[in-house]
Amino acid sequence: MKTRQKIRRAAAIASTAAFPVTLYYFSPLLSLTGLATGVVTGSLAMFGLLFLASLALGRAFCGWACPAGAVQELVRGFKGRAVNRRGIRWIKWVIWAPWLLGLVLMTVRAGGVHDVNLAWMTWHGVSVTDAAGVIALVSVTVLMGGLALVVGRRAACHAACWMAPFMILGRKLRNLFGWPSLQLAASATDCSSCGACTKSCPMSIEVQSLVVRGRAESSDCILCASCADNCPQGALRLTFRSGH
Repeated sequence: MKTRQKIRRAAAIASTAAFPVTLYYFSPLLSLTGLATGVVTGSLAMFGLLFLASLALGRAFCGWACPAGAVQELVRGFKGRAVNRRGIRWIKWVIWAPWLLGLVLMTVRAGGVHDVNLAWMTWHGVSVTDAAGVIALVSVTVLMGGLALVVGRRAACHAACWMAPFMILGRKLRNLFGWPSLQLAASATDCSSCGACTKSCPMSIEVQSLVVRGRAESSDCILCASCADNCPQGALRLTFRSGH
């Protein structure tokens, strides 16, 4: 395993271990309950930060620091088959759109935002401190890991993640203007069509077909660099640059 992937693996384990602390900072439910009383919670602030970060880093958070994604990758060794991305990725938008509308309605109903409490519903910033927290943690972990086992690699990222749309939209905005960002650079002339990049992709992206076209850009890409680190010809590299 390449050094970069060892670091990513270690980051995945660390983010999973920290999940009992960070759980509520990724909760869509707490964002709703907070705005119902006019309070901006830590989770809502987190979603905003993820959108802003995606303007320069794309979905790198998903590949390097997301605990839900890490849980799925840790079970990949048991069943790592590819998923039909196009068949399931629309589901997350069906989840996200009503939730986003709910945020707006709750804000209007509360008469606007009155307070910012980043530690909302936590104990000194720690999420899981009671039975309800344990149940929530176990439920989310089972959902994420279960989908990965039953459906395939990072299935929950494609179908059930409420955070991904923020970063996908941020990435599309970045691509529209072409300012400097983290991205994969592809060289079609160096590609030997061995398929190692596609096989190693945790998001089941047909990477080789993108390399052949000379542009390794996909809304599902989490910039984990697994494809680049497994390419024997060096046809892919992770870089920070402007343009496409």
